[in-house]
Amino acid sequence: MTLFATLTASRPEKLAIAALVAVAGSILLTLSAKIAIPLTMTTFVVIGLGLALGPRLGTAAVALYLVQGAFGLPVFAGTPEKGIGFAYMMGPTGGYLLGYLFAAFAAGTLAERGMDRSPLTAFLAALAASALIYVPGLLWLGALFGWDQPILAWGLTPFILGDATKAALAAIVFPATWAMIAKKGGL
Repeated sequence: MTLFATLTASRPEKLAIAALVAVAGSILLTLSAKIAIPLTMTTFVVIGLGLALGPRLGTAAVALYLVQGAFGLPVFAGTPEKGIGFAYMMGPTGGYLLGYLFAAFAAGTLAERGMDRSPLTAFLAALAASALIYVPGLLWLGALFGWDQPILAWGLTPFILGDATKAALAAIVFPATWAMIAKKGGL
């Protein structure tokens, strides 16, 4: 059971809450994309949405974010300066944006299996979900620029430390949240 499912289990208005949470998740993604210190926290939020909301609702929040971007809203990092809409999505970050869907779904699935409850398993779940962002991202970079280019140096190596740090943050935040819920009697 995910955090969202636990917190809304006995709520009759769960569907309305889920819709509002998906919108809030897409807004949180937009904010995370706009604050770069020196990397954005977007991947942490994508994985966090999956861990907290589960595979369906977490992926729905990410999909809503992507749809907003596709329709030209400046929700992505570097927008509107680097373009908007499909033009931006078909650029170098397009594969990573697609990977967000896989990551949210995987993180949510792992959370449903309880992997967000201990620091070690939360760390591993976040790393696994993070890796799923890189698969389509690197494939897209290679297709776009050619495999004779330093694709790993451009699209993976500079981000490994940041993603490990974000996974460590998830390993702190999610088990601590579960511990608080347990302390309050499961709500």
